[in-house]
Amino acid sequence: MSSASEPPAAEHLDVLIIGAGISGIGAAYYLQRDHPHRSFALLEARGAIGGTWDLFRYPGIRSDSDLYTFGYEFKPWRDEDAIADAHKILDYLHETTAEHDLDRRVRFHHKVVAASWSSEQARWTVDIERTDTGERTKLTCDWLFSAGGYYRYDEGFTPRFEGRERFAGTIVHPQHWPEDLDYAGKRVVVIGSGATAVTLVPAMAPTAGHITMLQRTPSYILPVSKSDGLAVRLKQVFGDERGHAMARSLGAFRQRAIWRFTQRFPKASRRLIRWITTKQLPAGYPVDEHFNPPYDPWDQRLCLVPDGDLFRSIRTGEADIVTDRITTFTEKGLLLESGRELEADVIVTATGLNLQPFGGLDLTVDGEPVRLADTVTYKGMMLSGVPNLAFSIGYTTSSWTLKVGLLCEHFCRLLAHMDAHGHTVCRPEPADPAMPKRPFLNFGAGYVQRVVDQLPRQGDRLPWLTSMDYHSDVKRLRKGSVADPELQFSRATQLAPAARPADAVTG
Repeated sequence: MSSASEPPAAEHLDVLIIGAGISGIGAAYYLQRDHPHRSFALLEARGAIGGTWDLFRYPGIRSDSDLYTFGYEFKPWRDEDAIADAHKILDYLHETTAEHDLDRRVRFHHKVVAASWSSEQARWTVDIERTDTGERTKLTCDWLFSAGGYYRYDEGFTPRFEGRERFAGTIVHPQHWPEDLDYAGKRVVVIGSGATAVTLVPAMAPTAGHITMLQRTPSYILPVSKSDGLAVRLKQVFGDERGHAMARSLGAFRQRAIWRFTQRFPKASRRLIRWITTKQLPAGYPVDEHFNPPYDPWDQRLCLVPDGDLFRSIRTGEADIVTDRITTFTEKGLLLESGRELEADVIVTATGLNLQPFGGLDLTVDGEPVRLADTVTYKGMMLSGVPNLAFSIGYTTSSWTLKVGLLCEHFCRLLAHMDAHGHTVCRPEPADPAMPKRPFLNFGAGYVQRVVDQLPRQGDRLPWLTSMDYHSDVKRLRKGSVADPELQFSRATQLAPAARPADAVTG
């Protein structure tokens, strides 16, 4: 029995999931389904579930993948819109947590700031900051599962613009959209050419006086149908569950086929995309000036526009595109390198996001700090030399959640394997430390390139090579063996006592 002077032991959980967005909720579902007797909680730094879909409030925010693949495999997508607005996705996530009683697992305003692993105790000690009160607390756990993605939620990316302070109008970053922003009848300039910009322009165009998308470099932009007629028909014929499964398989196949075609035939892909774009625009429109990127398709992510809404805004004259570089902000707007001045009342800097892997979490293993750039990713879900830590990062060339679901399933299979063999510790270690390495996110997007030297690495062979192929991952992660010569298992020699409050959720 501990003395009155000793601090109480920290609450202990079997698994601690960081983040209650689409990945964290999925991880919680699989963990509860496959390991109902394990104790776990989801720690969410904000005051609501949903992650990206609750944080971002800018006009028109929507998915850039169909919800049959972006949604969960275990929960059919019932709405007719395959490309869905944020509020529909958020409703879907709330339905999922309610249906599976996951709400009680979430602890809001709990930001994980540090985690230290003890090999002697075979557990993590996790430092938590209460974002609503500032209070600091600790938890211990056998496993950490990071499900926060890789975007920094408190700060978007805005490059330094000369003369910004001179502009007399309003400057807004989409990540911090003011609820009271009034742009009705006003001149709006959206700086950027990525997914956020091509979403904002058609969403704001009917209300704004006029809106201009100012881009330094064009992007590939493809029109897609907001609804998927075949998927709707499959659900009508085969029912929600079977129809959803068939639509999901079809969507995954379609995404992969498009990506493979663009990789194998980049020149033909460019010509095809240009032809589709030309058909969407007014006759004589300068397609090569505004829709001809200097890179090949999928060197950066393709931008999808539901029902061609961006092109429609251009055809109606509500919106236009300017391809130029900014020299300086002025009192009235933006002076461009060409000498042209764009006058504006509102300027939206849709200039990207910042990456922050593991939410900026400070990791240590037996007192030694973990430098992410020195680690290699194992099966795209663990880090070399770091025990009992898993994470979920989705596909960059397909729907995010296709990968996340498989990773969560594999994680649960790994726990079952350890149980069956009496293991308590699992640590990936490359058999060949001299294996050639490359960035984990091998992607040309600016938000990746800005921090590529801070990210984990991947190897040139399995299981250290991160797959972007869903069908290959189904074989490896869902059906392949968990045991691996480069995955070291052991049993702790000492387990310290830990508190499990009487009201702790254990399943």
